[in-house]
Amino acid sequence: MNRKGKSWPLFVVAILIVLFSLTAIFGVSYTYGDTKNVYVKGASDIRFGIDIRGGVDVTFMPADDVEATDAQMTAAKTVIEDRLVGLGITDYESYVDNNKNRIIVRFPWKNDEADFNPQTAIDEIGTTAKMVFRKGSSATGEEILSGDDVASASAAYNETEGWVVQLKFNSAGASAFATATTELAASNGTISIWLDDNNISTATVNEAITGGEAIIKGNFDQDSASTLANQINSGSLPFALSAESYSTISPSLGAKSLDVMVQAGIIAFILVAILMIVRYRLPGTIAVISLMGQAAATLAVVSGYFTVFPGSTLTLPGIAAIALTLGMAVDSNVLINERIREELRLGRLPQTAISEGYDRAFATILDSNITSLIAGLALLIFGSGPVRGFAVVHCLGIMTSIFTSVVVSRSMINLIYGRQKKLTKVHIGQIWRPDAEKTAR
Repeated sequence: MNRKGKSWPLFVVAILIVLFSLTAIFGVSYTYGDTKNVYVKGASDIRFGIDIRGGVDVTFMPADDVEATDAQMTAAKTVIEDRLVGLGITDYESYVDNNKNRIIVRFPWKNDEADFNPQTAIDEIGTTAKMVFRKGSSATGEEILSGDDVASASAAYNETEGWVVQLKFNSAGASAFATATTELAASNGTISIWLDDNNISTATVNEAITGGEAIIKGNFDQDSASTLANQINSGSLPFALSAESYSTISPSLGAKSLDVMVQAGIIAFILVAILMIVRYRLPGTIAVISLMGQAAATLAVVSGYFTVFPGSTLTLPGIAAIALTLGMAVDSNVLINERIREELRLGRLPQTAISEGYDRAFATILDSNITSLIAGLALLIFGSGPVRGFAVVHCLGIMTSIFTSVVVSRSMINLIYGRQKKLTKVHIGQIWRPDAEKTAR
């Protein structure tokens, strides 16, 4: 049978998955002088956990001898935790010592930390972050609104301004901002934005802004814009904090442990790929491509490849979770292919065998993955530290596993076999021919 032109859609999909995998691993960036501009984050931008990279142990106390209540201390701890989660840090520990009015926090270094300066890491989460919009450019100007009037903030890239922070106000904030800009537009007045009494932006008002949105412009890069947006979203601390003491935490693993784990993972993936291709031929090749897509998708979500997700901290248990979910994805693909072979042995027509194989395997795959996902969610809700790090990656891996094992692989199979009206053979570890089997039902 002439199959010319039948396989090109599969090659297009395969190339797209490979390109996605490469960008998820290496990212997209360029360096100009000492400045590195990151457009798409890759594996090198992943923030590793304390067990792999080490981190900071800091004790915060209320500044200026503030007598904070237990409720205020708990509120401050919640704000710090919100900031950590907003930065994609899931491998952290925090608790309040109400007897001594202190908050103890442990968290990992940033992925690009070179100086390992604890104070820089502390400033990332410990600033008060009280934001105020004022008329004019002076710190004594009339207050228009505060950070409490901001419904959401997000980092965004602007072609003319570079990285900015986009703000959306709540109804009260939108009304106050519209009134102020209407008044100032008549005289080309200015509005300044202050964060902890530091001017971070001043802009001339040329027209009334009534849409309930604004942007903060400045010398931002992606990280600084994301950090500011995260601080605004998590809210200001109820009082200023000072770092009473801090220390660095050494990683529990050796410096070369991560490299060894990566090498072991690559070797294991190659061996599994060879086994799948040898045993299942074309469907095995498709399974390997979908597995590559799953691994890349998991790394992409963890690194912050997709701007809608802040990323996650990757710990040693998290790496184990990646290996576990990839193993479950391999098991799903083996189950699907064995179901197809079983249908062929029963004398089904190839098109029917493929359809029945996927349909019958789907229920089993869904049951096993949903059960595992429920366990992962329980660990995510009730766990902390390394347990939470495992749970985050585990849940992400399960969701990508279901999608790639069933949706992606079936789509690629259909691109090959679904387009052939008179399919006479399927390369799935054996060449099945209708005249060599029982009469098809």
